[in-house]
Amino acid sequence: MASRALSIPLPNGSRISVLLSLPFALVHLASLLIFFLPFHWYYPVACVSLLVFRMFWVTAGYHRYFSHRSYKTSRVFQFIIAFMAMTSAQKGVLWWAAHHRHHHRYSDQDDDLHSPTLFGFFWSHVGWIISDKYNDTRLNYIADFAKYPELRWLNKYHMLPPVVLAVVIWLIGGWPLFIWGFCLSTVLLWHDTFTINSLSHLFGKRRYDTTDTSKNNWFLALVTLGEGWHNNHHHYMASARQGFFWWEIDITYYTLKVLSWIGLVWELRKVPAHILAQTQQQAQAQDLAA
Repeated sequence: MASRALSIPLPNGSRISVLLSLPFALVHLASLLIFFLPFHWYYPVACVSLLVFRMFWVTAGYHRYFSHRSYKTSRVFQFIIAFMAMTSAQKGVLWWAAHHRHHHRYSDQDDDLHSPTLFGFFWSHVGWIISDKYNDTRLNYIADFAKYPELRWLNKYHMLPPVVLAVVIWLIGGWPLFIWGFCLSTVLLWHDTFTINSLSHLFGKRRYDTTDTSKNNWFLALVTLGEGWHNNHHHYMASARQGFFWWEIDITYYTLKVLSWIGLVWELRKVPAHILAQTQQQAQAQDLAA
């Protein structure tokens, strides 16, 4: 009863635990301290650099590797990818990938985790991840990676990577760099990532007639390093490249390509030629008409 008393009920029957969501709220509040700290030019540089750096690991790691297996890598680098992605403080690698796989199976259906068209913007953007409804890792969805004990360990102690990063930043630059480089950067990273669950199902263009409401949005693609080509992704989710055409900027894919040249990753899965051949004329016609 005490836990229910310290929680906020939501219209869908879920509850947001005040205690468990307290770190999420405190990091947001701490970010506001930038207005009360001495300013140095390298603080925002550190903030943006850590935002972009960690966004890459979220998109290339959590999403394209662990959720969709769109390329291959070694077991050692697999662990590094997982650790770096988890510095984003978006729970464990197995938790993240398993829930994302579930989303694709039921996208914009009643069993979807975070459909904005069915459950509203707040739930799809942030409510589902801070509620008590989806705390457990759905191991049946992620058995292929759950077989690795080091990934299960990371998933269990999912707060370790962000805490390590936070401590390192504090040791380097004290509280001002901690606020800019960890707190503000993490808040921006959270909401950047969450837009793909929310805004990319509400705003943009639909090139492919998928069974969900996914849309391509060039602005979201820029701020999420390529994830905004969401309708492309839902049409063919196994591709390491989500910007299917040369004019669709996909920084995550470009970086993965560079990593493949030095042998850290390999066998980047491509969009099948027959899909591009069938849709290129349609895609060009839609882009010209826009």
